[in-house]
Amino acid sequence: MFIPASTFFNSLASDERVFLLIRHGERRHITPEDPDFGAHVGLTERGREQALSLGKCIPAEGDMSFFSSPVGRCMETASCIAKGRGIENPQVQPLDCLAEYFVQDYDEYTKVLRAGFYEGICEWLKNEAEGNPRGDKEAFAPLPARSEEMLSMMLEKGGARFNIFATHDAWVVPCLTHFCKMAFTPQRWMNYLTGMAVVTDAQKNVKRIVPVTGLDTGWLLF
Repeated sequence: MFIPASTFFNSLASDERVFLLIRHGERRHITPEDPDFGAHVGLTERGREQALSLGKCIPAEGDMSFFSSPVGRCMETASCIAKGRGIENPQVQPLDCLAEYFVQDYDEYTKVLRAGFYEGICEWLKNEAEGNPRGDKEAFAPLPARSEEMLSMMLEKGGARFNIFATHDAWVVPCLTHFCKMAFTPQRWMNYLTGMAVVTDAQKNVKRIVPVTGLDTGWLLF
C-alpha cells in the first residue's frame, strides 16, 4: 500500500534521512510509432503542478540533493520538486544509470519495448519470482542483485537529508517488487510521482523502506 507523501514526510524523525526513488510526473502519451520509445516526451502542465505539490510536502528543515535520469521529463520533475520546496535554482545531477538501470542487453530490451512494455516487465518479474533460468541475451539484469546495487548507489550519491532520484516506472517497479514485495500487472501499474522511500539514520544505516505516492493514489488501472 502506498503512503501519501504528506503523511510520510510528517512521520519522519528530525535525525532521519530520506532517499526517494520516484517516477516522473504525468507525461504526454507515448505512441507505439515513436521511434525513440518516448525519450523526448515531456511533462504535461498537470505533471509539473504535481511535482511542485510534492515539493511542498517536504519539510523545510534539512538540505536536499537531486539526481535524475537524463531524460527531460525526469530532469524537469526533479526541478519542479525543488521549486515546490522553495529552491529556485536547483542543481539536478543527471545519472545515465537512472535511464536504463536494469537493462542487461539493450537490443533485447528494445524488442521488449516493441512487443509490449508492461507485459515485458511483468513477465521478467514473474520469471524472477519463479527462479526461471536466464540466457545470455536476457533483456534485464538479475532482479535481486541489481536492486541492491540501486540502493547502494542511492546511499552513496546522496549526501543530504532529503535526496531525490527521479527516474522511470520501469526501474521503480522492480525495486518496489524486490524491497517491498509489491505485485504489478499490465492492468494494475504504478502511478506518476510514485516510488520508494528509503529512510536511514544520520549515518545512512537503513531503517525502513516504504512505498510512497505524491498523488491521490499510487496505482494506475488500465
